[in-house]
Amino acid sequence: MIPKKIREILRTLTFKLTVSFSIFLGLSLSLLALFFYWSTIGLLVRETDATLTAEVNSLADQYNEHGLERLAKVIRFRITQHENREMVYVLANRSGRVVVGNLSRWPEMVLDAENRAEFSHQFREKETKTRARVFRLESGVTLLVGRNIEQIQNFRAIFSRSIYGAIVLTLIFAILSGLLFSRKMLKRLDSFTTVTADIMQGKLSRRIKETGTLDEFDVLARHLNSMLERLETLVSGVRHVSDNIAHDMRTPLTRLRNRIEGISRKLEGDSQMEVEECVTEADELLNMFSSLLRIARIESGSYGGKFESGDMAIIATDAIELYQGSAEEKGVVIVPEIDEGANISGDRHLLFQLLANLIDNAVKYTLDGTSIGIMVEKSHEEIIVVVADNGPGVAAADYERMSGRFVRLDPSRSLPGSGLGLSLVKVVGDLHKGIIRFSDNRPGFRVEVRFPTSHR
Repeated sequence: MIPKKIREILRTLTFKLTVSFSIFLGLSLSLLALFFYWSTIGLLVRETDATLTAEVNSLADQYNEHGLERLAKVIRFRITQHENREMVYVLANRSGRVVVGNLSRWPEMVLDAENRAEFSHQFREKETKTRARVFRLESGVTLLVGRNIEQIQNFRAIFSRSIYGAIVLTLIFAILSGLLFSRKMLKRLDSFTTVTADIMQGKLSRRIKETGTLDEFDVLARHLNSMLERLETLVSGVRHVSDNIAHDMRTPLTRLRNRIEGISRKLEGDSQMEVEECVTEADELLNMFSSLLRIARIESGSYGGKFESGDMAIIATDAIELYQGSAEEKGVVIVPEIDEGANISGDRHLLFQLLANLIDNAVKYTLDGTSIGIMVEKSHEEIIVVVADNGPGVAAADYERMSGRFVRLDPSRSLPGSGLGLSLVKVVGDLHKGIIRFSDNRPGFRVEVRFPTSHR
């Protein structure tokens, strides 16, 4: 199993580029080695082939001019002359039996297109490599002329060891340098990712530290810091204006609502009912402003709540009790499946609001006389919360947009609501590192939220 840190390094662009460059360098080295081989060892081989060709032609002339017996005498003379066995001569008849030569039998070898081959044989109790040229005479006799290439073989062995060693060293260098450079690059990138993670949590005052080396990372950090300063200024301005507008509008709305409620007490009959409906509308407007402010503060990181250990089972039970009466009015049965001791680190009030919004939607959209399933399940690493209804359901194509603000999937907008319920669910879920999944309950709609057991 590869450690996580190593896997991160192996996935980096720096590691891939370093390995790619090293492979390119290895290919270049291989081409250079081939050229070196061709210009050194290849030259020795070509000189040997030229010598063998000249020797074969000379012996062939002896055969053509003076016959087979003269050829045999010349071969015996040359064998005597080359006692160190640098040269190999073999003259064999049609059946392959050696007539004359310094080998006792015809060697086993595979000829190429130009009747050349290399073979090994014993000389003075030592394995010797020979390169030979074969020539077939008109009488069916076969002539072999070879030359000892032990020196060439030594050069080949040295060259092969050097090339293989260079390739292995290149690969080792590629991996080590890739790991080193990638680790250094990840260390620089960590400063960026740490700051961006803090900014995503609303800490807009965070800045990326510059090293002073004036490299591309410092240039990028300078530009990002300038962008963040501008962003902080704009967000602070928008937040200030939004808070002022929300507070300024909530105050007169509250006064208006209270005045209307006071007037309703003095009226009777239909007039009183109409005024009470106005009070209800004013309450919905105030709830809408409260939800918008809460969402804005959570997204901006200015929400004043604090995280502490709590039991999701207790929170779910309280939320169910809140909506039990509304469900009974529709003849809807809430079926809870709650594991006790589902401890979670979070803001209890926000988690309660999340569950309340999900249950409110389920009660609102489920069919009369059916049931709603609410589940809280604990596992080793996460808490799973599920709210499922038996309503008309939601098309899969609407899953992505339904968490947006003021999004309502009811075309007629006949049911009460502001379209902010799932928006608040999403921001609360994101704040608690939760993963929200929408699915078809067959029939109905199912929302599943998975929370980590500890706030990471």
